[in-house]
Amino acid sequence: MRWISQMALWGVVALSLAVSCGRKPRTPVTGGMEYAEWFDLQDGRAIIRSPYGGEPDTLTVTAPLRSIVCMSSSYIGFLDALDCDSVATAVSGLSYVSDPEVRERAVDVGYDAALDYETILKLRPDLVLTYAVSAAEPPYLQKLRDLGIRTAVIHEHLESHPLARAEYIRFFGFLTGRKALSDSLFADIRDRYLSLVRETESPRKVLVNIPYADQWYIPGGDNYMTRLIHDAGGEVLGAVPGRFASSVISVEKAFSLAQEADVWLNPGWCATKEQLRSVHPLFADFPVLGKAVWNNTKQSTPGGGNAFWETGPAHPDLILKDLRAIFDGTEVPMDYYFRLE
Repeated sequence: MRWISQMALWGVVALSLAVSCGRKPRTPVTGGMEYAEWFDLQDGRAIIRSPYGGEPDTLTVTAPLRSIVCMSSSYIGFLDALDCDSVATAVSGLSYVSDPEVRERAVDVGYDAALDYETILKLRPDLVLTYAVSAAEPPYLQKLRDLGIRTAVIHEHLESHPLARAEYIRFFGFLTGRKALSDSLFADIRDRYLSLVRETESPRKVLVNIPYADQWYIPGGDNYMTRLIHDAGGEVLGAVPGRFASSVISVEKAFSLAQEADVWLNPGWCATKEQLRSVHPLFADFPVLGKAVWNNTKQSTPGGGNAFWETGPAHPDLILKDLRAIFDGTEVPMDYYFRLE
């Protein structure tokens, strides 16, 4: 399950991805995508492209899929948006799933290096859907194919624009025979998102994250999280312009950035300012600690899952609504964020 270590994934991507994904939306073609870079729907087929190069993969579906093994929690979010999360019959890392119905019904097939092939064989799913963090294909995929299990690798997590990720609802609509519904849902999400975008010459200065495994990752200027913050009227301090991959900074550099920060977002596992101070002795001297600190873990599970990464990709309009309220200092019901006290 990809959410198990989202920050770790950012680190892998930061070190391995050598492409910039901050492209403008392409002009739609018949069946084509408005924002998504790494897939298209054409003539009843899904064309899956890879950021790492190589020939595109073609996925055909002759009938709606009824059973999908989801190796990422975000796939559940897209299926849920289409009101067909029952199609997620198995997941990788069940305790990390936020959706209570999926947790109750689906089976756990384990993780990459310890996949439960026997359970998958018994289930006989229509598709095992997964992701990759490098040009090398996950090794378990070939074994699944040898066992006669259909597989596909998508790259939703490497789309830089929030609406590009949201457009994968159309990919899941294709898989489940709900294309018209998915097109309509995406159009609504897109319109709500664009109506909330703020262009400002005085953005709120934002410090993001905390150290993970002694490395503090700052998303690049063309990164998904940076784009969300920008579209809400903020600026990620330390973000490298024109770069998708994250950069690693020292705590001392973060201390310098914290001097000008108005808001601190996404401080890892911390739910209180006291917990945040315990992470590093310097944090107590961060001026932003006395201002506004917000975390995106409002909908977290006892097992360590987080709806921000499960349903958030399908609902960037709700994330943007939260961020706008944070930057504006307005009181609105939050979907994904809460304020640390």
